[in-house]
Amino acid sequence: MKIRTLVMLLSLSVLFACSSTEEKPDDVVVEDQSEAVTDAAGADAGAQAYGADEDAGAALDPLNDPSSQLSVRIIYFAYDSSEVRPEFRPAIEAHARYLAANPNTIVTLEGHADERGSREYNLALGENRANSVKRQLSLLGASAGQIRTVSYGEERPAVDGHDESAWSQNRRVVIIY
Repeated sequence: MKIRTLVMLLSLSVLFACSSTEEKPDDVVVEDQSEAVTDAAGADAGAQAYGADEDAGAALDPLNDPSSQLSVRIIYFAYDSSEVRPEFRPAIEAHARYLAANPNTIVTLEGHADERGSREYNLALGENRANSVKRQLSLLGASAGQIRTVSYGEERPAVDGHDESAWSQNRRVVIIY
C-alpha cells in the first residue's frame, strides 16, 4: 500500500511540476496597422481590424479581415506565363505594405503549374511564378529575407481535372503566412 501511495504522490508531483501558467512573452508586440494597410479602394483596413471589438478588448488580425486585400492569398497566372496579372497588383501591394510594417513576419510563396508540360518544366515554371511575386513584393518594400519561395510544379493541384477550368486554377502562387 505504501508503494502505491508513493507512486501516486510522485505522479502528482511530476504533474504539478510540469504544469505552468501560460503567459505572453514580453517581446510580442501587436503593432497598429491602420496606416500601413489599406484595401483596394484606399479605405483604411487597419482601422476596421483594430477597435472593431473594443468591448471585448480583442484586436482583429488584418490578415484575417475578409474585406482587406490581404485576404487575397492566391495569385493566378496565364498559361505558360510567370507575369503577374494586373488584377492581382493591389493584393501584392497590400502584402508588401504588411510585410514592410511587420519586419519579423515571414511569408512563403508556393509556385504551382498545371499538368501540361514535363515535370522539370513545371517545377521551373512554378519557381519563376513564385520569384515573380517575390520580386514585386521586394520592389514594393518587403525585405527579401522575409520571403521564401518553393515550387511544387504540377504536384499539388488545387483542382483535379484535365480541362481549362481546372488548369486555370492550378496555375498559381499561394501566399502563406
